[in-house]
Amino acid sequence: MHARHTILVVDDDPSIVELLRDFLENEQFHVITACDAAQAWSVFQQTPVHCIVLDVMMPGQNGFELCRSIRAKSNVPILFLSARSEDVDKIRGLTLGGDDYIVKTASPGEIVARVKAVLRRTTNQQQAGGIILDYGRIQINLSTRDVIVDGKQVLLTPKEFELLCLFAEHPKHVFSYEQLLDKFWEGVGDKHTIRVHLSRLREKIESDPNQPQHLVNVWGIGYRFEGG
Repeated sequence: MHARHTILVVDDDPSIVELLRDFLENEQFHVITACDAAQAWSVFQQTPVHCIVLDVMMPGQNGFELCRSIRAKSNVPILFLSARSEDVDKIRGLTLGGDDYIVKTASPGEIVARVKAVLRRTTNQQQAGGIILDYGRIQINLSTRDVIVDGKQVLLTPKEFELLCLFAEHPKHVFSYEQLLDKFWEGVGDKHTIRVHLSRLREKIESDPNQPQHLVNVWGIGYRFEGG
């Protein structure tokens, strides 16, 4: 990773902000901080950032609400940071467009590792050649990261794009839950994590998300991609 990667850390706890700043700067990241959603939104609109580490519970607008606003404009990677470990909060965060959900009991080193992992995956995708995968009603440009469905561009989060590319580059191949967790979440997570992301992706690419024709379940194992 290089200093050109700018990380926005949003948390109302100064001690957490400073701790993460120290660890991230030690890895040569450029760190910008905000103490609440309003300040973070102002920074986001004025400064290009490569990743956002976002606290959930803050005074005023919470992290979930801020994520919704950001997702309306950008697919920048968002990692939620929360004191709450309940599945319902994790699922809500991922459904809103978060790329990861980290409980605050995690060490600063683990948080930095998760930031590096999502940036590494995003950078690898951005550096892919100018290959277009064409499946009829779905076209994926690996160079520009554009996804066209039924003639209209759809906005995917980095994690959604990565998942779609994996499936589209390996049609008919069955990917197990364990394989997907290892590849995209470094083994941290569960089936709920995958189901939420795949459900959100289906809503964007399927004609009828309740009866998917592209991303189909292989019951008890995982998922596979059916071409056009």
